[in-house]
Amino acid sequence: MNAIFEKIQELDEIPSYSKHERFVEGIVNAINEKIIAVGDPLPSVNAMISGLGYARETVIKGYRELQNRGLIESKNRLGYFVSDDNTQQSLKVALLMYTIDTFQEQFYRSFRNELGANVLLDVFFHHGNIEVFETMFSLVKNRHYGMYVISPIHHPRTRELLNTIPRQKLLMFDRYEPLDGDFQYVVQEFEQSSYAIFEQLADEIKKFDKMVFFHNPDSLFPPEIVKSFQRFIKEHQIKGKVLREYEPGSVEKGVVYYVNENAELWNLLRDCAAKKIKPGKDIGILSHNDEPVKELVGNGITTYSVSFSEMGKRAAQAVLSREPVHEVLPTKLIRRNSL
Repeated sequence: MNAIFEKIQELDEIPSYSKHERFVEGIVNAINEKIIAVGDPLPSVNAMISGLGYARETVIKGYRELQNRGLIESKNRLGYFVSDDNTQQSLKVALLMYTIDTFQEQFYRSFRNELGANVLLDVFFHHGNIEVFETMFSLVKNRHYGMYVISPIHHPRTRELLNTIPRQKLLMFDRYEPLDGDFQYVVQEFEQSSYAIFEQLADEIKKFDKMVFFHNPDSLFPPEIVKSFQRFIKEHQIKGKVLREYEPGSVEKGVVYYVNENAELWNLLRDCAAKKIKPGKDIGILSHNDEPVKELVGNGITTYSVSFSEMGKRAAQAVLSREPVHEVLPTKLIRRNSL
């Protein structure tokens, strides 16, 4: 224990260092010099106060930073222990995502790049399944990360789980779920933004006979968009309906198809090619969430989306800066030839 005190006290010679910085750097140096190793106990808060003469708040703040970096962990009633000797990492982050599809991958790549090499990032997936979410959440929470970056599921049990994370360690991304207290988020909004996009496209949509929206209630697709669609066709007196899925071979001229599942979009485009039906002329096609392939297929598919790359960048900046962020990213229409 005395060796740890000595490593902290020898930094007294650096006048520009605060007591907090001496405390943290002294323990980091003790790890680097093999004075303490993974699994070794650290002095208690009271022992640190007595041995160093530091205030309790300074010691607790120092231990908290080392926990956030993933270098130490607190074991209930046993005290603090060294948990990792990778002192180059500045922070340990848990990222809990839906899955890796094209646009989620855009988020991940941007998030990872913006964090930089010194941040340890562990990635978990819940696939929109509440049982899997609970399992992954328990695993993540028990590892004592410095930040928890979570894409939540729209489910009653989600709120109860997220309420167990300290607010200063939680960053919600993609979908917003209301919680008590102040917490950070970088998200998109679905209902009002979708309605605004439909209105921008109203003149083009009205050139066709009707509009069909394919939506499987069991999918991860936001139900708020269904409300927007139903409100839009009612207020604009457009003939339209919601169907569970696209049936291969059922494409017909004069219809605007709102298709979001890529498998259904490929089937629709395949049928268009077989029947010599031209998207943008004989039918209209609209899709949610932009991705590079939608710029290329079908002579260009009209989409609307937030920028998932920007979402990843903004989320990472919030993690690194620890500055409060409450951001709803803008949803933008990307006009192409299909509508």
